[in-house]
Amino acid sequence: MSAYDPELSARVTATQLVADFLATFALFAGLVGIVYSPGRICTAAVFISLFAAALGGRDRHLVPVAVGVTTACWCVGMFLAVALDRPIF
Repeated sequence: MSAYDPELSARVTATQLVADFLATFALFAGLVGIVYSPGRICTAAVFISLFAAALGGRDRHLVPVAVGVTTACWCVGMFLAVALDRPIF
């Protein structure tokens, strides 16, 4: 008998589920924001992923990936907008 119960730690709460959905939405918005106005879409995607990180915590696997990918999408989108002389906003 162990004090550690793997079934209790494997349960997903509603807050963590919402954080995963927000992280998924932020990933999609970040990738779309590279092509279309990165100043608006990618910035919103970064804020949504940070909100998902505040909700879900670090124990979720998708949320930290979403923060990193959306930040990279913002950087790539801004670089492409400047390099190709496209509008940022």
